[in-house]
Amino acid sequence: MKRALCFFLIVLTTITFSSCDVDDNSDFYYVSLPIESVALPESFEVNKTYQINVTYKRPNDCTYFEGFDVAKLDTTVRDVVVVGSTFSGDGNCAEISEEINVSFNFLVLYTDTYVFRFWTGENENGESEYLEIEVPVTTE
Repeated sequence: MKRALCFFLIVLTTITFSSCDVDDNSDFYYVSLPIESVALPESFEVNKTYQINVTYKRPNDCTYFEGFDVAKLDTTVRDVVVVGSTFSGDGNCAEISEEINVSFNFLVLYTDTYVFRFWTGENENGESEYLEIEVPVTTE
């Protein structure tokens, strides 16, 4: 009985792992997507969560939204970048220059003014540029 059970598990494992075939056309890479505009409240309150709405530019039909990279540079300073993935399978990507609205939730933990730096792209020298917005925190 143990041999039959062991044989069954080996066969099941072999079938499971051999059925996972990766398609050769699934090559992709991550890209930063330029932020066009942001909607933030005029002020925050401590211990409250806020939805921050962001509009970014999707450059082509091979690029898809993956999420946000929110980097904490200091106690209340955040760099925000929209992250996308671009599929490079056959290289036939149509330019669309579409504006997409997305959002993320942000929990306010500190009483100091928050500084958000939203990545808007690179200048002609290849240096990152940001839309910088300060949001004061009220204590009620």
